[in-house]
Amino acid sequence: MEQVIGDVQKGIQTRCSVNLFCEHSAFLSQKEPTSIDEALADPNWIIAMQEELNQFERNKVWTLVQRPKDRSVVGTKWAFRNKLDESGSVVRNKARLVAKGYSQLEGIDYDESYAPVARLEAIRLLLAYACYNDFKLFQMDVKSAFLNGEIKEEVYVDQPPGFEDPKQHDHVYKLDKALYGLKQAPRAWYERLSQFLIEKGYRKGKVDTTLFLKKHGTELLIVQIYVDDIIFGSTNNTLCNEFAELMKGEFEMSMMGELTFFLGLQIRQTSEGTFIHQEKYT
Repeated sequence: MEQVIGDVQKGIQTRCSVNLFCEHSAFLSQKEPTSIDEALADPNWIIAMQEELNQFERNKVWTLVQRPKDRSVVGTKWAFRNKLDESGSVVRNKARLVAKGYSQLEGIDYDESYAPVARLEAIRLLLAYACYNDFKLFQMDVKSAFLNGEIKEEVYVDQPPGFEDPKQHDHVYKLDKALYGLKQAPRAWYERLSQFLIEKGYRKGKVDTTLFLKKHGTELLIVQIYVDDIIFGSTNNTLCNEFAELMKGEFEMSMMGELTFFLGLQIRQTSEGTFIHQEKYT
């Protein structure tokens, strides 16, 4: 027994379980950097930052221009966060470039910033309704959601720290789309998404404006939005598939499958009922 490595009670470690560990842990950084210098020293975080900037290119977020003399320029910074699953394991290194929106002045840099989000009570009601009507809820996430929102104001931001253009280091970016951290970013994204859904025949809720409904005969499709997280379900699975394809065709989405973890709630949908707990939070 003294020659056996590890805990015998854990059973046999299969090749499949080793691959799974390597896939999700060996190529991810377990530590969140506290500064840009620390992040640039770690290849995993460099890849994460590059992925974020690639999203900017795909969404045509900005244009490099000369620094304006008569306009203020909003600073930028990197935010680093490890994405966890419901068991607390690191599944993704997420680097987000955010604008220093606290330096924006109301009436000069932006007009309105309010954007509605779903209340937790609304999510609980939807879970209960889906359970009562015996259909499952699914979840999808919009990649860099705020980058899809078009802004009306003229906004300039500094180049990303660590990724400045060596030949044009004194230039700045003029924004065409909203950037995380800007005061008007949540509102711009909400207006973009709600307008798209309404054009596709969805009806916005009168009390909860983050709820969208679509009826097809006797069948019903329900969509609930919480910023860039979308949960949806239908009495007919075909409508769910159509909605998923509709969203993928317009936005860059990551389909997360059946709803299991949302706003700190761990959710298990079974034939016997829907069970909610907060083990990870506890």
